[in-house]
Amino acid sequence: SGSSDPYCVVKVDNEVVARTATVWKSLNPFWGEEITLLLPRGFHSLTIYVLDEDTIGQDDVIGKVSLSHQQISAEPRGEWAAQMGGGQRGSPWHHGVPTLSLSAGIDSWLSLAPVNPDQEVQGEIHLELRAPERGHPRVLRCHLIQARDLAPRDPSGTSDPFARVSCCGHTLETAVIKKTRFPHWDEVLELELPEGELGEAVLSVEVWDWDIVGKNDFLGRVEFPLDTLCPGPTRGWFQLLPFPSTTEEHGGQLGALRLAVRLVEDTVLPPHHYQPLIQLLTEPILCPGQPPEGTALAVLEEVTSGESRQDVATKLVKIFLGQGLAVPLLDYLTTCELARTTNPNTLFRSNSLASKSMEQFMKVVGLPYLHEVLKPAVNRIFEEKKYVELDPSKMELSRGRRISFKGSLSEAQVRESSLELLKGYLGDIVDAIVGSVDKCPLPMRVAFKQLRRRAEERFPLAQHEEVRYFSISGFLFLRFFAPAVLTPKLFGLREQHAEPRTGRTLLLLTK
Repeated sequence: SGSSDPYCVVKVDNEVVARTATVWKSLNPFWGEEITLLLPRGFHSLTIYVLDEDTIGQDDVIGKVSLSHQQISAEPRGEWAAQMGGGQRGSPWHHGVPTLSLSAGIDSWLSLAPVNPDQEVQGEIHLELRAPERGHPRVLRCHLIQARDLAPRDPSGTSDPFARVSCCGHTLETAVIKKTRFPHWDEVLELELPEGELGEAVLSVEVWDWDIVGKNDFLGRVEFPLDTLCPGPTRGWFQLLPFPSTTEEHGGQLGALRLAVRLVEDTVLPPHHYQPLIQLLTEPILCPGQPPEGTALAVLEEVTSGESRQDVATKLVKIFLGQGLAVPLLDYLTTCELARTTNPNTLFRSNSLASKSMEQFMKVVGLPYLHEVLKPAVNRIFEEKKYVELDPSKMELSRGRRISFKGSLSEAQVRESSLELLKGYLGDIVDAIVGSVDKCPLPMRVAFKQLRRRAEERFPLAQHEEVRYFSISGFLFLRFFAPAVLTPKLFGLREQHAEPRTGRTLLLLTK
């Protein structure tokens, strides 16, 4: 058809950790998915594979992007800073405990490199290394114990592995162990180091598959700067890694992948260290009456940019949920914004701290409610796959033959049938929302009740009677239900993104 059905698979040290949804019939897919991973501090590489999903047979691999830990860490994104929030869900730090974070990352287009299934590296090697700090001669002692889960390189589904050790121009090899992916060498190789300072010298341990005919096949490698091996022995299992990526050599022939990778290393301190910060943030809530412009929350509003306000709001909501003060927080922030607003038609339209905090609060508290209300209607739209279009310039009237056996439908007929379908879908959704009042989480209802009262106090005139309603509907519909209808995958309502026809229906329905 001249197109693909692409999706991405994410691997960390050759272990599959995530998969995106498939974008159907596209050579320029947009996923927009955010994946959060909890990684061991010693991870080596992150690899993203782009594949083409096939309904029959095996999926085709289009290409990959590989990033080493060092590559991701090489571009810091800020200095040590106190971040309000963090912590794994279910841990004692999940609600309300700040962390110290060092952030680094990459945000750019990266060319896809070709993937040869026979050259994908996997497995680990068990080593014990000793490098004396002084002595003459200085001898680097490498005990190669065993390896496991190596990639199969021979037709038999096994390999004939041997290990090669290199440092400062010297190279030694172990014996070859035939027909195994779990070799046990138990050999000690000793390399004499040159005198003087070794600078940035590196020990390289490579594993190869021996072939009687042709070139040996590479199975993976691991490197150790010599200064990290002194003074004591280094022993353990080490992940085998591929040779450094050479994506630039392929000139983007396979396409490119836009990635935003952010690596954050968190240091969590005991809770009492954060009490002064917690008290500073909650003070205007617990001790009302002080001028709002002098509070920590007001300062946060002033110093945060539009880009970072989402992060700040997310952390604030977590902290105040942990303190049992999320609803009072929202009341405080919305009251402050109401006080600044002179034109009620612009109320909560900007990405202010109040708007973003309410949005995040609804996602945390109301996601199960959202699923219960919208899932039946959304599933029906996905299953029926009806053709819906209201824009004459985008109508494909030949599609009418699928609807009528009397020939192509006219523009008016397509518009009429589309309107009927949209009204039917919209009726189901509105009925489900209106009939779900008792199912709406109590904290959301309390927050909206307070918001309505504050709006009435700020705009009491009869001509502003509707402000009390659209102040709530602006959040409940524009920032809660409508985005979920537009992109169900991002709210967990569907496992896959909508195909183009269904996506167009969802877009028109949202509008």
